[in-house]
Amino acid sequence: MRQTIGKGIAVVIMAGAIAGCTTTRSSSSSADDHSPESHASDPAGSAAIQAGAATPAGAETATARLSASSRHGEYVMIRSGSDSLRAWVVYPERKTKAPVVIVVHEIFGLSDWVRGVADQLAADGFIAIAPDFLTMKQIPAGPDSVRTRAISTTIRTLESEFVQRQITAAAQYAMALPAAEPRYGVVGFCWGGSASFQHAVHSSNVGASVVYYGASPAAATLASVKAPVLGLYGGNDARVNATIPPADSAMKALRKTYTHHIYEGAGHGFLRQQSGANGANLLAAQQAWPATIAWFKRHLGA
Repeated sequence: MRQTIGKGIAVVIMAGAIAGCTTTRSSSSSADDHSPESHASDPAGSAAIQAGAATPAGAETATARLSASSRHGEYVMIRSGSDSLRAWVVYPERKTKAPVVIVVHEIFGLSDWVRGVADQLAADGFIAIAPDFLTMKQIPAGPDSVRTRAISTTIRTLESEFVQRQITAAAQYAMALPAAEPRYGVVGFCWGGSASFQHAVHSSNVGASVVYYGASPAAATLASVKAPVLGLYGGNDARVNATIPPADSAMKALRKTYTHHIYEGAGHGFLRQQSGANGANLLAAQQAWPATIAWFKRHLGA
């Protein structure tokens, strides 16, 4: 991958820990963390699988695929109030301007895997920007295991208001780029999945939200949601999945759009740990990613 580092920016690539159906359960309403380990009516089910459609690499191969990418990626620094926010931006190879997708990392931080997800979004036609929510935090040097614990511990201390402000700052920066359309969506994973659903509560400007195995916000907060929300969950994830029914009921009552799918046999973190769950994680990833792209194309254009 061609990559540019902004002047004065120290490049610190956070190491991500190794995380991780043929059938789905789905529901549509129309009108947080974890430990390491088309306009179709069923956009995240079997109808969404496209022959030859690429998915982001799993954790084991993300670095190699990222290195081989022809797309332009660069680290940038963004002002967010009194804070500085480092982010990884990847551009699609296209003649026309592109909408923006914010990629909200897991509790493992801005890892190569997250940057690989951003690169795949660019391959699918979007300007992708992945903020580093630990930019202003002091993460100690040392073995990967020490850094991983420090990263996850620190992320648990971040306040929701701070996280949402950083997502908004990343979106404003990206939409102001000469190659960008003034439209954006957000996608997040586990801790980031919760943050991406929360962003639909927080922002009246986001055009679409995709939640990968993240806990839903409290039902009482959902009245402010304007963006359509797509939730993608592993069947073997009772902790997170217990938060789906209250959100579904509230979104239906409010006539909001919340489509959610549970991939049977897949575990929490299935897009990262595609080699897990005896093949169920890979099958879930192969269905969920085309659904993600279809959702963003439908609601953001491409």
